[in-house]
Amino acid sequence: MPTTTANGIDITYATHGDPSAPPLLTIHGLGAQLTDFPSAFVDAMVGAGFHVITFDNRDQGGSTWFDDAGVPDIGALLGDPATPVPYLIADMAADAAGLLDALGIDSAHVLGVSMGGMIAQQFAVDYPERTRTLTSIMSTPGPTTGPPTPEAMGALLVEPAVGREAVIEQSVAGARIIASPGFPFDEAGARERAGVHFDRGNHPEGTMRQLAAILASPDRAARLAGVSVPTLVVHGSADPLVTLPGGVATAEAVPGAELWVVEGMAHDLPAEVLPELVDRQAALLAAVS
Repeated sequence: MPTTTANGIDITYATHGDPSAPPLLTIHGLGAQLTDFPSAFVDAMVGAGFHVITFDNRDQGGSTWFDDAGVPDIGALLGDPATPVPYLIADMAADAAGLLDALGIDSAHVLGVSMGGMIAQQFAVDYPERTRTLTSIMSTPGPTTGPPTPEAMGALLVEPAVGREAVIEQSVAGARIIASPGFPFDEAGARERAGVHFDRGNHPEGTMRQLAAILASPDRAARLAGVSVPTLVVHGSADPLVTLPGGVATAEAVPGAELWVVEGMAHDLPAEVLPELVDRQAALLAAVS
């Protein structure tokens, strides 16, 4: 996969579909890599008329790792969000803008999942002229809104496994904890993605630095009030990691935002949800075409 320099770091990315089609910049979540977007998701968005861009956030996959910064004290951050951290969500939004610069793209439809939704929100407030539409999925304007359940938080902070098979098993177990109770759990897909993820670069220390960025970044709700582009907010009714108040608060913060609460969905994107998500994303495209 190609790598470019953006915002002063290396970012590994992939593009899909017709380069002349409207660009859809997709941003994944905590500890995720670009390969964690299922191929069915990418293919469906291409079929809906988008030129899809996926990339590894900083500290994951093929993008720059910040190991010189050390592992942050998450316990200290939970007690005091002002504890210094290596970077913030705003820095990750600047990475996304830098990637668009490197690709020669002036503006894009921006879609983010979980932490990626936080980055997408930050992108919309920091780069309004570069945001055509905003889609925030299973996310929140701030870490204190829609907090995780104790079980989900425990899965997030579990001691990382060592070795390929152990890491894959731990990943699948964690995926099961946050999986949608209203839809079948795709264990085979979760296992395959975990294997690809490990082989591209398993990096739990980077995940902790990303978590630190989430905890230390200021709440975006007030600034989201200035977002004027068509906005879709998607949230599962059964999400244990970013609970439903996070999605509700996001939709309430953005004037005119559409809130789609998916009954029985948790902190994943079941295949059964994809057709309607694509339809709603295509409607956003039509709204600005």
